[in-house]
Amino acid sequence: MPSSKKKSASEPASGSSARLRRIRMVIFDIDGVMTDGRIIYGSDGTEYKVFHAHDGYGITRGHEHGLLFGAISGRSSKVTELRMKRLGVTDVYQNAMDKVGACRRIMKKHRLAFDEICFIGDDEFDIDLLRKVGFSAAPCDAIGKVTREVNYVTRREGGRGAVREIIDMVLRAKRLIE
Repeated sequence: MPSSKKKSASEPASGSSARLRRIRMVIFDIDGVMTDGRIIYGSDGTEYKVFHAHDGYGITRGHEHGLLFGAISGRSSKVTELRMKRLGVTDVYQNAMDKVGACRRIMKKHRLAFDEICFIGDDEFDIDLLRKVGFSAAPCDAIGKVTREVNYVTRREGGRGAVREIIDMVLRAKRLIE
């Protein structure tokens, strides 16, 4: 892991721009990153999650600029499947306890290296992958053990625009947006 780690939501660590320019794919966890981590069950057993439109637009715009996207979640959810399909995220791994292994499968499919991957995670089981990728990030409400490991901690909370914040950073570093 590069020595320039990010401890708080402010400016990216020194050297981050070069790492961000190499990113070709953004991979994220779902619960606590694409959502605020709450899981709501209806009386009929239906699962509900809330996704933020800003994150959705960030992914749509990222696709338009050639970024690839993937999701790796330790849980399985029909809601996740539906949202990722709607956003055009085809590399979706659910019930993935080995997130590094899932990432390796995605990398092989797209002929990518770890330094071309940005991963956004929020909890302990994300740490192994966060340590391997070219740029690691966590929402500001991620657990402290994670925020101490990553290159950047977002200003936005999980499920409230944190993914969009990272996508915009990548696109700005590549000079694809202002």
